[in-house]
Amino acid sequence: MKITTIGTIAAVALIALSGQAVADEKLEIGQKIYERSFGRGCGTCHDISSNPQLFALVKAGTLDRAKFEKVLKEGKGGMPKAIEEILKVKAVTAAGYGEDQAVDALYAYLGSK
Repeated sequence: MKITTIGTIAAVALIALSGQAVADEKLEIGQKIYERSFGRGCGTCHDISSNPQLFALVKAGTLDRAKFEKVLKEGKGGMPKAIEEILKVKAVTAAGYGEDQAVDALYAYLGSK
């Protein structure tokens, strides 16, 4: 009975660790998208005080995931369509991420800071 219990504990720990690894990968890819999209990164524009502050907007819940995705796909004001550029980021292509996964990764990264 002890062997079964130890095996169960080990299996649960492995599942938890693999879930954490996926979450870490998502944040890492989100960070790379933020730093490398358009060749210069999102922060080139969004870290300027006169432009939307993405980290603050996502953390505050002011910019929800659906609105965020819409702007990435359609652009808005001075913001160009960004989804194609995001999908060109090497980390995104290497991970095999599609649009939804890439947007999720970037949104998760913005909410993590």
